[in-house]
Amino acid sequence: MKRFVELEYTGKIKDGEVFDTTIEKVAKENNIFGNKAEYKPITICIGEGHIIKGLDKELEGKKAGKYTFEIPAEDGFGKRDAKLIQLIPTQKIKQNNIRPFPGLQLNIDGTIATIKSVSGGRCMVDFNHPLAGKDLIYEVEVLKDVEDDVEKVKALLAIEAQIAPKVEEKDGNIVIHGKIPESVQEIISKRISEFIEKKITFEDNKSS
Repeated sequence: MKRFVELEYTGKIKDGEVFDTTIEKVAKENNIFGNKAEYKPITICIGEGHIIKGLDKELEGKKAGKYTFEIPAEDGFGKRDAKLIQLIPTQKIKQNNIRPFPGLQLNIDGTIATIKSVSGGRCMVDFNHPLAGKDLIYEVEVLKDVEDDVEKVKALLAIEAQIAPKVEEKDGNIVIHGKIPESVQEIISKRISEFIEKKITFEDNKSS
């Protein structure tokens, strides 16, 4: 059976710059606090790609406690790829009411890109992840193993479907509340059945 754990973490570039954390105090101290972000422990399933590859691998078999892991670039956000640096007409970017300048990060066709330079009517745009090529350090505290099936389902829905419906156990079944299209119900039920044996039903829709 797959192992779910609740944990807190802080991710740093190897030079010490913090780029991600689940801890509000750390976010504020390092000027990365976001008002729309939720700072609290997260639940993940180890080995399912819910976190970067290197950290996922390091967490295998780890009991509750605090750990520090060094993650090489290839197991973090990948090595830099020169093929992902492209020239794009400046006008194409301006069509979206964006004034391009070096260092600007923007979403282009669903990918985060960084403008490296602007000249001659063209922008040099880097489609590598901003942390590509960086060796990382993660400070992690594994708080506990998560055994409750409701909490497992909530975690899967939050991470893989980006939704947070009410979930409860009723008469031995897992009930997911809310209006969810039947086609999506089927996908959700199939995925959850890989982790728990209870039947999944949907309130406000037909049972799966």
